[in-house]
Amino acid sequence: MESPMPSILRLFNWLRPASTAAPAAAGAGQVTFVGAGPGDPDLLTVAAVRAIGQADVVIHDRLVGDGVLALCPRRATRIAAGKQGFGAAVSQDEINRMVRAHARRGRRVVRLKSGDPTVFGRLDEEIAACNAAGVAWHIVPGITAASAGAAAIGQSQTKRGRNSSIRFLTGHDMRGFADHDWRALARGGEVAAIYMGKRSARFIQGRLMMHGAAPDTPVTLIENASRPDQRIVAARLGDMADTMHRAAFAGPVLTYYGLAPRRATPSARQTPAVQEEAS
Repeated sequence: MESPMPSILRLFNWLRPASTAAPAAAGAGQVTFVGAGPGDPDLLTVAAVRAIGQADVVIHDRLVGDGVLALCPRRATRIAAGKQGFGAAVSQDEINRMVRAHARRGRRVVRLKSGDPTVFGRLDEEIAACNAAGVAWHIVPGITAASAGAAAIGQSQTKRGRNSSIRFLTGHDMRGFADHDWRALARGGEVAAIYMGKRSARFIQGRLMMHGAAPDTPVTLIENASRPDQRIVAARLGDMADTMHRAAFAGPVLTYYGLAPRRATPSARQTPAVQEEAS
């Protein structure tokens, strides 16, 4: 018996424009910055699916999942504009140039960014490039990795009596490992979602403990949040860097400081996570 069509494909077929849809009229190009979410195409918004289905050109990040890219129209030009921390990357100037050039030719350009384009996505630079060229643009938000990660471990990002705020941090920036208000983060009960923290794990661990954070503070490492190959590794701050090294993660990792996984039985909709305890 044939398996039912995944929900995102049913939605896409419903929203899909006719295959004969013409490109935008010359001079009427526009850019839509679309959040592709953390990887699971079912986590796309309806607005994101619609924008992708109407695109003439899709310029996408390295971390955008194959299931999301499969929604691009066959007639659309797909351009990989990948960046990899401490590795090969398409320069931001080149990305700006491509976005601007295709829009000026009257095309509907979707700049497809993993997660939410407003979170560590260098969105301001690409908006500035559009403004300088007189190109119209708008933003379709997406589910950021922190939201997918919290759902994966069955935790709330905020909790009455524990933390009334959460910090989104980057492990490194253009100058190297990123510094933050470590003293504030080291206080008991603080919660932070740390993006791009694989290589900076020992630096982050050291800074927090130097400012008084307890070594037994829970830390959760989530690789490929929301994807079929998702991995969840529970650790403590005192062994966070060693645990990260032993896990030998190949995919993107979100580090949750201050939260431990809550054991739960996944529903039929969910892919069971592989959970490991730090040794």
